[in-house]
Amino acid sequence: MSRVSDIFRRIAESDRPEVFVHLRDSESVEADYVAALAAGGPLAGLLLAVKDNVDVAGLPTTAGCPGFAYTPTCDAPAVANLTKAGAVVIGKTNLDQFATGLGRTVRLPLCWDDPSTREATLRYMHGVRADAPWCPWNIEFIRRMNGLDSVDDVYRTAYDAEYLVLGLGDVYLGAPVATPLDPRHRLVTTKYNPARTWTPENAVGIGGAYLCIYGMEGPGGYQFVGRTTQIWNHRHPLASAGFEPDHPWLLRFFDRISWYPVSSDELLDLRADMAAGRGHVEVVDGSFSLAQHQAFLSENAADIATKRTLMEAARAEERQRWAAAGEFAATAEESRGEEIA
Repeated sequence: MSRVSDIFRRIAESDRPEVFVHLRDSESVEADYVAALAAGGPLAGLLLAVKDNVDVAGLPTTAGCPGFAYTPTCDAPAVANLTKAGAVVIGKTNLDQFATGLGRTVRLPLCWDDPSTREATLRYMHGVRADAPWCPWNIEFIRRMNGLDSVDDVYRTAYDAEYLVLGLGDVYLGAPVATPLDPRHRLVTTKYNPARTWTPENAVGIGGAYLCIYGMEGPGGYQFVGRTTQIWNHRHPLASAGFEPDHPWLLRFFDRISWYPVSSDELLDLRADMAAGRGHVEVVDGSFSLAQHQAFLSENAADIATKRTLMEAARAEERQRWAAAGEFAATAEESRGEEIA
């Protein structure tokens, strides 16, 4: 029995169909194997499997997500170097979707309109700009920008949403950039301009279509909705409940954040517990299916489009209010015209 035949026999006997996303037929592998041995090379005859987020010419790349699949026409550089040295690819192996690990759900407390965020807005009005459209209350500004009937609608939208973490470190120390999975929950705002000089640690805000949790005190521009517990383990390398031991940041790419309401006093107690290393973070392992999400978007496309249209109309109205109030700087031509006049 040839080495290739033995490999394929052992794969079949293992009865683990989930291991390979794509397995080449044994005859093609045998032909390449014989040719590689004849050509020689430092890796002549080595049989290997390639993880399915690395391109192999002619074999589909899915990265664990069928909706992402494409068939490359050339090998990834690492694969090309291996085959040039005589190695032979037998197939593509499975992986967690996009190699990001399991998609966790992380439930965090959110103190709505926390006193510290109100204090930050007040400092901004006293020291930077008192007449900004987002002052004196960011949540009212978010309401207007998205055409909602009341600030209670802003509250419900934020707490109903599930936010997918797309990036970390936006404003230092593990701060996530996250966006709601359901487009109807995507509250869109401008950022402060000019920026705040002070933002409380772990303030939660919205800027553009994204949500951010500030990992530390500092300047900032996201519109406040509240405050949460620590997302950076300042005790690291000492252990802190909820944090993984090998790094100090709490969140991962593709985590899904959801909120539960707490009072300002409850949040202070929770923050004290987290700072002392005895806090608790509710983390549930799971997975995110792009195919299921795309199906959800298709099923709700009409309602999503209607909601977006209303939101865009509200933003257009807000922009008109800014123009009427002289919020926009005059163009160079307008300025020259005024000088001539």
